[in-house]
Amino acid sequence: NDKLCYAGFIDARVVKRFAEYMHKHRTQADGKLRDPDNWKKGIPINSYVDSMMRHFMDVWLWHQDHLEEMTEDIETALCAMMFNVQGLMFEILKEKD
Repeated sequence: NDKLCYAGFIDARVVKRFAEYMHKHRTQADGKLRDPDNWKKGIPINSYVDSMMRHFMDVWLWHQDHLEEMTEDIETALCAMMFNVQGLMFEILKEKD
């Protein structure tokens, strides 16, 4: 088939956990809630890559069973990486437009 199978390529539990992570991080320093799509206003590519690498280190430490050296739990690290990967892809696709 030529139809894309969006629901088959992702898992509802993963999307739900990612949404929980994103919602938790909507609160700004002043206590106000930012819009869920605030990131679409633009974040520098270097920021996405730097952040992605910091969170990847926790994933790598988890993978090598160095749990005591992790700065965050594995789910948080993976959600943060998902955010950075999607944001980076968004910026790359935006450049193509």
